[in-house]
Amino acid sequence: MESILLEDNQHWIKSDVYNNFTTRDILQKALSFLATKQILALIGARRVGKSTLAKLMIKELLSSVEAKNIFFINLEKPEFIPFKSDASYLNTIYDAYLKIANPNLDEKIYFFIDEIQVFSNWEVFVKSKYENSTIKFIITGSNSSLLTSNYATVLTGRVLKLQVNSFSFLEFLNYKHIKHDTRLEIVANKIEISRAKDEYLKWGGYYNVISAEDEIIKKAVLKNIAEDIILKDIVPRYKIKNSSAIKDLFYYVVSNATSSLNYTRLAKKLNIDAKSIKEYIEYFEDNFLVSTMSAYHSKLTQQIKSSKKLYVNDNGFLNLGINRSANHGTCLENMVFIVLSQNCDEITYLKDTYEIDFKTKNALYQVSYDITEEKTRKRELNAFEHFNSENKAKNILITYDMNEDLENINIVSFENFIFNVKIILELK
Repeated sequence: MESILLEDNQHWIKSDVYNNFTTRDILQKALSFLATKQILALIGARRVGKSTLAKLMIKELLSSVEAKNIFFINLEKPEFIPFKSDASYLNTIYDAYLKIANPNLDEKIYFFIDEIQVFSNWEVFVKSKYENSTIKFIITGSNSSLLTSNYATVLTGRVLKLQVNSFSFLEFLNYKHIKHDTRLEIVANKIEISRAKDEYLKWGGYYNVISAEDEIIKKAVLKNIAEDIILKDIVPRYKIKNSSAIKDLFYYVVSNATSSLNYTRLAKKLNIDAKSIKEYIEYFEDNFLVSTMSAYHSKLTQQIKSSKKLYVNDNGFLNLGINRSANHGTCLENMVFIVLSQNCDEITYLKDTYEIDFKTKNALYQVSYDITEEKTRKRELNAFEHFNSENKAKNILITYDMNEDLENINIVSFENFIFNVKIILELK
């Protein structure tokens, strides 16, 4: 046990162990939550960087907290597998930490538990320590329902959630050391930013993907991430007997990302009943592989019942589609969805003769990779006109590289959308 604990807590003997980790924009927000009593839950898909974020937090804590009062443990270690049904073993791990590290119990202990959902009934252990100690818990988990199980309700009101995503485009530029903080830097680095845009739209923001040079390796890593989520998280958790069927469904819906879901049609095509398909897609969504979006309706019940559109949560997954590569338009629309969904409380689409890709509280968004052809331009602009009588909102048409201000419509390139997203969305 001692060697396992030391392996995860190199900061006890080497204070600069995390100095080479790539920083994340969400770090400062995560650190601000450390001052609260509540448990901090970092949730997100496998390999988006939850563990790295936790260790970046440890790096910052080391400037003011004694190293041995900071404890990190990864529950996915093979040595813990035999005990995953025994929540009391978490006490054994904690007691071993007290013995080897001998922390100062008069001061706060920062207890980081990675992939906590591995242990059944983990909530019982956390609640008991939360109520009777000065431990600050920071937990990570790979499904969005981590805190909504029957047992997790014992923690209601005691948890602050923070979702961790793969690298954003701005983080991607930082990773590639392309300066973009000022208008001057954006203009000076226009060519490098454009090349980065093409790479990011195609391959997304998983660190293990963007850090690989070979495209064959990039695709293999993405396949490995998706199948790890399906086979290690979804299949055992929901006791799915036909793992090949759920894998086939994932690759099929990825091939048709940005399109409307038709469960009956999918059932016929894949020989899986429609009820199972709906459940499987919900599992994909719960584990951060995909997101679905409803059509807008003034009545919430009708909105919930509406036909859903499906998007992948990282553009890299678009490369896993069956027998085809994602086209440029799909890549651009999917990326705009990712950005909007991470910045808006609610996002829907409109469909009635014409279709508007995205509706938020303040604006309508249309996405078109290229509007140089008059027919395409007219179609996209007419969609705004069709819905404007009922929606007093901003009209924004997002393209690959065109910028133009019309009377009632702002045409913006992907770069301008990303660099000015908070202004465009009127976020404070």
